[in-house]
Amino acid sequence: MGIKISIPKESADNELRVAASPESVKKLVAMDCIVTIELGAGIDATFSDALYKDAGAKIAKSFADTVKGADIILKVQPPNAEEIKDIPKKTLLIAMLSPFANKSILKDCAKAKIDAFSMEFVPRISRAQSMDVLSSQSNLAGYKSVLDAAEHYPHAFPMMMTAAGTISPAKVFVMGAGVAGLQAIATARRLGAVVSATDVRPAAKEQVASLGASFIAVEDDEFKNAETAGGYAKEMSPEYKAKQAELIEQHIAKQDIIITTALIPNRPAPKLITAAMVKSMKAGSVIVDMAVEAGGNCAGSKAGEVIVKHGVTIVGHLNIPSRLAADSSALYAKNLLNLLNLIIDKETKKISIDYEDEIIKGVSMTRDGIVTHPNFTDKPPTDK
Repeated sequence: MGIKISIPKESADNELRVAASPESVKKLVAMDCIVTIELGAGIDATFSDALYKDAGAKIAKSFADTVKGADIILKVQPPNAEEIKDIPKKTLLIAMLSPFANKSILKDCAKAKIDAFSMEFVPRISRAQSMDVLSSQSNLAGYKSVLDAAEHYPHAFPMMMTAAGTISPAKVFVMGAGVAGLQAIATARRLGAVVSATDVRPAAKEQVASLGASFIAVEDDEFKNAETAGGYAKEMSPEYKAKQAELIEQHIAKQDIIITTALIPNRPAPKLITAAMVKSMKAGSVIVDMAVEAGGNCAGSKAGEVIVKHGVTIVGHLNIPSRLAADSSALYAKNLLNLLNLIIDKETKKISIDYEDEIIKGVSMTRDGIVTHPNFTDKPPTDK
């Protein structure tokens, strides 16, 4: 008997993605895995049940039927309380569990004797790049954020010289130059905008410049040391924030579109745009707050809503990767497949997990009924 892998339909609000594509199913079946997918699981991502069947999957009618007897369950979002009841003990659950935001999920999994891996914790090392869901999903989100801005911006992006006159190019300012921010810069540049960007990490300056955008930041000593060993932004001091805010305030007043992407693990999103800054912008300007689900980078932004303040449109869409469900699902499915290749022995066709492996140490959250990840136990947290 092969390894039984189950992919349920996502039940969370605003979630259109699925944890397997017909391509990934085909490859799992080729590895002698038995793949079961819940009826309609991929419809919102353009993957029909027929496509999954053709790839070799079985179709089950309910969540309970899908996960029955499963060795591994692949999901996008964490299971809810009712779903956890149906998951067999000792099953390996692999999903984006969001344990910082979803405070009870790890304890619930441990209590239910579910071994859980959380894909957001794949370490940022070269060997794990093909499993890095934060990068694959943020990349698409950064692209989509620019399209969302273009939808609400009442002007064209590029300079246009016509017989009737010249249209000036849009000025786009991207706040946060991580994966999402860099893709937003590249997309806005492709659309013809004049782009600038800011980030607290010194390494971002060169990346921003390589994409043809100008870099805006107070470059003092604190700025030069504002990055963790894992490549994440550190929380800046109140003094630095004040200096940076003054510079940004002057810059924002001249911008047409702002896209904010700043997130800090296990903390509310930093407030980058004040109400006064919003008011300083021209009527018709647009702000896309990509951090709205973590409290927002922009004062007044509302999760799941598009609002207008002082003539400025503030976009607060939820789950932006899900708004490109076909591609984000396909990339996420590849991330999962690459992780499964690490834990499925190609010769024995059995699950073989090396818990000393650096990648497994990063993603493993619960095991044998206890929470194991140091960031969520009583042990001192690691710097990610």
